Amino acid sequence: MMVFAHIPKPLLITLSSLLIAMSCLVIWRSAKGFELASDYLGRKLPAGIKGATLNAIASSMPEFLTTMFFLFYLHDADGFAGGLGVSSGSALFNLLIIPAGAIIVVTSLSGKPTMKLKRPVLLREGLFLILAQVLFIVLLIDGELKGMEGGLLLLFYLAYLLLLFLISRSKDGSEPGFRASGIPKRSLLINSASLDIVPLVLNGRKLNAGRAWLLLIVSTLVMSAGTWLLVLGTESFGAATGIPLIFVAVVLSAAATSVPDTIISIRDARKANYDDAISNALGSNIFDIAFALGFPVLLYAVFNKDPIVLEGDLLEFTQEVWVFLLLATVAAVFIMLLGRKLRRLNAVLLLLIYGLFLLFIGTQVGGSGQVGGLLRDFLTGLAEMIGRLH
Repeated sequence: MMVFAHIPKPLLITLSSLLIAMSCLVIWRSAKGFELASDYLGRKLPAGIKGATLNAIASSMPEFLTTMFFLFYLHDADGFAGGLGVSSGSALFNLLIIPAGAIIVVTSLSGKPTMKLKRPVLLREGLFLILAQVLFIVLLIDGELKGMEGGLLLLFYLAYLLLLFLISRSKDGSEPGFRASGIPKRSLLINSASLDIVPLVLNGRKLNAGRAWLLLIVSTLVMSAGTWLLVLGTESFGAATGIPLIFVAVVLSAAATSVPDTIISIRDARKANYDDAISNALGSNIFDIAFALGFPVLLYAVFNKDPIVLEGDLLEFTQEVWVFLLLATVAAVFIMLLGRKLRRLNAVLLLLIYGLFLLFIGTQVGGSGQVGGLLRDFLTGLAEMIGRLH
C-alpha cells in the first residue's frame, strides 16, 4: 500500500528524493558507531579477518534490513525484487567503487603511487564471493526461492565464517593498542538531535566490551530507521516516476546502503589497513548474498509457507543483473591481482566497469536498443548456462 498515494507526482518525486537523502544521512551517522565498536571488538583479529567479519557484517546491516523491510512491507515478489536490487547493486558498488575510492585516497593523500594488498586475502574473499554468486544464480534460475534454498545460503555463510575462524586461530592477534580518543561528553538533547551515537552511548566513559556491544546495537536500531525511510523513498520514487522498483533499488537504494561500507573502508585505507579496506568490501558482499538474502527467504517461508516466486521480465532482469555481478566480480578480482601493487590505473578500470553497469541499467529503463538488447541476450544466455548446474 502506497503511503503517499494521493500526492501529486512532482511533489511525490521531491518528497521521495528527500526521504532517500535523509536515509543516507541517518545511515551515515550510524556508521561511526559501527566503526568504533567493530574496531574495538575486532582489535585482536588478524589483518583482513576483521574487515571480512565484524566490519563487513556491521556495515552490511543496511542491505539486510532493507531486504527485510522490502519483503515484509510489500509482501510480494516485487518487494523481494527490491531487496534483490539493493543487494546486487550494493554488491557492485562495494566491489568497484569502494576499492577504487580506497586506491585513489591512498595514492592522493599518502603521496604513495601504489597500495599493496596481501594476495591470499584477496584470493580468499574473491573465491568465496564468486562461489556465493554462482550458488545464488543456480537457486534463482527457476524463479522460485524456498525456505530450503534460504537455508543453503545460510549454511554457505556459516562455512565461510568457519574458515575465517580457523584462519584466525592459526595467526597471532593484531591488537595495535586500541584507543578511542576525543569522545566528548555533551548533553543528551544535542547528541540525540545530531544523531551523534558515540557520545550518546558512552557519555564520556571509557569504551569496553559491554559498551562496544551496546554501541553496535544502538547503531543498528538507528540504521533500521534509516533503512525504513529508504524503503519508503524507493517505493514512492518508483511509483511517481513509473520506473519499476528493482531499477530504483539497484542504483539509488544500493548506493545509499553502501554508505557504511564506504566510510569504514576509506578510513581503513587512510590508516594503512589496506587488507581490511578491501576485505570489508568483498566480505560485505558475501554477507549480502548468503545471509542478507538467505535469512529473509527462510523467514518468509516459515511465516507464509509459500515460496517467493519471480516471473517474466522481473525474473529475467534479476538474472541478468546477477550474471553481470558475477562477471564484474571475476574482472575486478583479476584487475586487483594485476601486478604486485594497486595503482590508479586499477581504480580507473574498476570505475569503467561500474560505468558499464550504469549504461546497462539505463538501456533497460529507457528501452533496450541494439546495444542493450545484445547485452541482455548475452547475460540471459549465460544465466541459463549456469542454471544447468541446478
